[in-house]
Amino acid sequence: MKAERDEDFLEDRQENGVQTNHYSSLSPSTSPEDQDEPFSTYFEQKVHIPETGSQIFSFRKLWAFTGPGFLMSIAYLDPGNIESDLQSGAKAGFKLLWVLLGATIIGLLLQRLAARLGVVTGMHLAEVCNRQYPTVPRVILWLMVELAIIGSDMQEVIGCAIAFNLLSVGRIPLWAGVLITITDTFVFLFLDKYGLRKLEAFFGLLITIMAISFGYEYVVVKPDQGELLKGMFVPYCAGCGPVQLEQAVGIVGAVIMPHNIYLHSALVKSRDVDRNNKKDVKEANKYFFIESAIALFVSFLINVLLSPSLLKPFMIKPTWK
Repeated sequence: MKAERDEDFLEDRQENGVQTNHYSSLSPSTSPEDQDEPFSTYFEQKVHIPETGSQIFSFRKLWAFTGPGFLMSIAYLDPGNIESDLQSGAKAGFKLLWVLLGATIIGLLLQRLAARLGVVTGMHLAEVCNRQYPTVPRVILWLMVELAIIGSDMQEVIGCAIAFNLLSVGRIPLWAGVLITITDTFVFLFLDKYGLRKLEAFFGLLITIMAISFGYEYVVVKPDQGELLKGMFVPYCAGCGPVQLEQAVGIVGAVIMPHNIYLHSALVKSRDVDRNNKKDVKEANKYFFIESAIALFVSFLINVLLSPSLLKPFMIKPTWK
């Protein structure tokens, strides 16, 4: 049975004095401690959703729901993805763009499920796992996610340190680059104190800057448009070997990250959606999907612009040390 069936969305009932919905098989907690919302600045804020009558689509409502998807899409544009695009362009040219496209589509489906989980149940993925699994599986899941985050952050921190070193022409050593990266990470964490919408707008600005920068490089390099489209839509890599296969696996790993699913399922809770209203739930799912699709399309476009724009420098002999 499809989880999206409208008839299964809302059938209110009372269990232990706590209102639940038919679509959720999660047992409500009976202890006051478990019923309290975990502390988070995201959960304390609720973005109001304007009423637009019976319109099928409203840009006002889409704007109100816009934010979580773009925050989530930052993970599709992190230094790991940029490095993956750079290596892909250097080792395989345009031949692996179809892998990037497929990985982005799979990522969109996973983010769609994560957003629906947060909207329909009112809980993020970690809370659902806590309710549904016994202690041992919960600990295993926690360790897996922690290891995934650590593994991802290691390459991000080292990559940023190398970037600072290159951009400063060696004036900033690697250890100083690591310290700068750690510092700006904590600065970003404190930005949400000024409001969730401001945080979303800030990261939206960063994505816009990346799109303009890589778009300019793309125009300067002038890649072969036919080869680019062929590499994007023809799932074949002529003359590829183990090196290109390893790079294809790296593209998938850089795009699809488990901890991003936890993040997205929590971010959607910041919108003021009445989960006891079938129409509101359906509407929230629709607009969150549209917003996520737009955000991931932009991230995919930036990755596509990046790959060929960095191909040319690797094909010519550099004149600088």
